[in-house]
Parts: sequence; C-alpha cells; structure tokens
Amino acid sequence: MSKQIMVGAVALGGGAAVSIQSMCNTPTQDVEATSAQILRLEQAGCEIIRVAVPDMDAARAVGEIKRRIHIPLVCDIHFDYKLALACVEQGADKIRINPGNIGSKERVRAVADACRERGIPIRIGVNGGSLEKELLRKYGGVTAQALVESAMGHVRLLNECDFDDICISVKCSAVPVNMRAYRMLHEQTDYPLHLGVTEAGTPTMGVLKSAIGIGGLLCLGIGDTVRVSLTADPVEEVKAARQILSASGVRRFGPNLISCPTCGRTKYDMIPIAREVERRLEGCDKNITVAVMGCVVNGPGEASASDVGIAGGKGEGLVFRRGEILYKVPEDKLVDALMEEIEKL
Repeated sequence: MSKQIMVGAVALGGGAAVSIQSMCNTPTQDVEATSAQILRLEQAGCEIIRVAVPDMDAARAVGEIKRRIHIPLVCDIHFDYKLALACVEQGADKIRINPGNIGSKERVRAVADACRERGIPIRIGVNGGSLEKELLRKYGGVTAQALVESAMGHVRLLNECDFDDICISVKCSAVPVNMRAYRMLHEQTDYPLHLGVTEAGTPTMGVLKSAIGIGGLLCLGIGDTVRVSLTADPVEEVKAARQILSASGVRRFGPNLISCPTCGRTKYDMIPIAREVERRLEGCDKNITVAVMGCVVNGPGEASASDVGIAGGKGEGLVFRRGEILYKVPEDKLVDALMEEIEKL
C-alpha cells in the first residue's frame, strides 16, 4: 500500500479512494472563466483540479480562484521557482513541478521549504517529452527505465531538501511504455502514484488509450489518483475517468449497464432500446447493475447477477429481477417497465 498524502481535504494513497483530477484549459489569470469552468467540473465529479501557472499574473489569480471553488487546487509550474513560491503564498493545495527544470538545488530547496511550512505536497511530474538529454542518450529514447530513473532522481533531490510529501507521475503517449513505467515505480517506491497517459488525443482514441493505460494499472492495484488527458472540454475528461474507474471495479458511480452484443437470435430492435436505457440512466445515482439482453438464451440466466433487466422476444419482452422473471410486456413498453422497476429499488 502506498503512503498517504493530503491534497487539501482529499487523501491520496494509504487505502483512500482513487480520486479524479482534471486540468483547466482557460487562462488562469481570467478568474471568472477559470472559476466557472472549475464549478462545472465539480458538478461533473472532479475531485482535484489543476491550473497552469505560466506567469506571475496567473500565480496572483490563484487565491481568488481558491475562494470561489470547493475542491483542492493544484498549480502546475515549469522553469520559474518564483511562480511556485507565489502559488504557495496564494494558498495552493499542491504544487506540480519537474524539479529538473526549476533550476539550482537552492531554488528547489526554496520551493520544498515553502511547501513543508504550509503542509503542501509536491507532485513530481515526469513526461516523456521533457526527459533529461543524458537519460535519452543512456536508454536510446523514451523508455520506462528512463522515466523511472528521472522520477527517482527528482525524489532524491527533494529528499535531500528534507521533503517527503510527494506524489509521482511518469507519463508518455505510448501506452505500453507508460504502463511499464508505472509498474516499475510501484515496485520501487511507496509514494502515491498519479496515473495518466499524456497527449492521449481526441476523445475517440484518447479515452481508449486511457482506458487501457489507466484502467489496466488500476486492475493491478496500481494508482491512487487519475487524470484522463483529452483534447476536449475537461468535463469529458471527468466523465471518462468515472467510466474507467467504474469499469475497473475501483469505484462505482451510479448504474452499471450491461447489454449483449446481439446475434441472429435477437428478435426485437434491441440496439436503440439499449441506447434509450443508457440515456435514461444518466441522472440515476443508484449503484445497481441493469441488464438489456437480446433473447431468452442470454436473458435472465446469463444476467442473473444484475439487479434488474429486460430481455426481448418477437414483439414483446421479459422484465426480470436478479434472474427471476417478473412479467412480460409489449416491446414498446419495455423501457418504461424497466425504469419503473429501477424506481422501486
């Protein structure tokens, strides 16, 4: 089990629930736009939010943004250690840095000292695109070993500054490399791990890469917090993260819909019915399993573990609960009947 750190009121590691993060794509110095986006992300289920801090105007906006939101705020810093110090003063809940590009050890120590005094953790964020040149030469490119060696070198640097309140990420866009790096880190250290596949792409491929890279690690018991990186509205990142956590069995967010793929035995128009059920379940917060099945062969029996479900026949269908048939209804009444049974649960 990983050690536990606190990001504001949210625990990372130590058996705490795997938390969901995202990152704003608004200019941080635009307090109105950034705060409004964070409030939308909160409603979608985001539990930790990160903002970019490229300059002092952005750093000075952190305090006011903090006053308007309800979840921990992480400040993403590159190159200028003074920006990190300013964000600490403004009340950031976590600082994300790559110690290797902050500058001299004295500057790293200044950030570590400021964070220690305020009880603020630091995420060491290593990316494949910003690996040290000597590591790229040593390993012949971006490899899992290079990512891990870089991260652990930064850990040692912070440890030498008497700082140990650390979270680690090692992200690259190649999913297999990403996964190997996190597995190696999991074996080498007990710091909490922030999972993600960087530059994953648009939602079509980005969600798929993240589902493999993040979900696969979660199924192995690796990871303490996640951020799905998408070229999209950050709300889409949060939705995808919830789905990945649910599919991995790590956390549940409302109903789990299961449905069969259909085959030649299917005698009713199941695909639009399954989509309609999915649409109607969007506002449901019950942790239940709902089944939409194609026929009596894979209906109540195969879906007996579901709390409630339907299975179709020619012009009609069955409504069942935990494998037991309740009644038959016409095909056009199946979804309504299913929703009525869900209301009873």
